Amino acid sequence: MTPYEIFIIHMVWGSGGKTRPVLAFIVDDKSVEVYLITSQFDSKSDVVKSLYFKINDWEQAGLSKQSYVDTGTLITLPLDTFNDKTPIGKLTVSDRQRLLEFFKL
Repeated sequence: MTPYEIFIIHMVWGSGGKTRPVLAFIVDDKSVEVYLITSQFDSKSDVVKSLYFKINDWEQAGLSKQSYVDTGTLITLPLDTFNDKTPIGKLTVSDRQRLLEFFKL
């Protein structure tokens, strides 16, 4: 597993959860820090939109529609969460560079 790979995992919170794409951002020998990926943008507030990074090359990243990285929360998951997972794709070099610039703003 390497940074910038995209996986589909089941995220659990409270009494519910949702299967969704996540972007592996920081990977070490025990955990993976991920950002959620969403296709919901237009209905969000301006504050929330300012935290969303637009993935330009979403098809090359293995996603089925225009998507955004929700940079508002970095979630730490145990590495074994990904034991049986294969990435659906990876951010392109262009999108990786843009994401790093996005964080500098």
